[in-house]
Amino acid sequence: MYTSLIAVIALASCVAAAPAEDVIPIVSQSQEGPNPDGSYKWSYESGNGIKAQEEGHVENAGQENEAMNAQGSFSYPSDDGQQISLTYVANEEGFQPQGAHLPTTPEIPPLIQKALEWIAAHPSKEDQNQV
Repeated sequence: MYTSLIAVIALASCVAAAPAEDVIPIVSQSQEGPNPDGSYKWSYESGNGIKAQEEGHVENAGQENEAMNAQGSFSYPSDDGQQISLTYVANEEGFQPQGAHLPTTPEIPPLIQKALEWIAAHPSKEDQNQV
């Protein structure tokens, strides 16, 4: 009798101590495909501000250079409240993301650019012999 009572109390305390997880609702969701031609489309939006969508298709189906092409975007609120947005293309050239939050290559300073152009226009004799 006491063993059963102790087991019930232990189980009840474990259930009460379990962390309560917030359920995040899906506000909207759609999916189309995959279709016979390889195309598809999906999107969703959740209650916490996350949005995502993508569509894709097969190029040159059945050929040697067959490739899957996809383009899409997603956005979400960051911890500091900013909306982070990213768009992308994925194809035979790889994954190509774009977003204001992503680092970019700095511009080449004008004097260095001018020097590079001069070097390209005036190759050394060693460079000419290698060609």
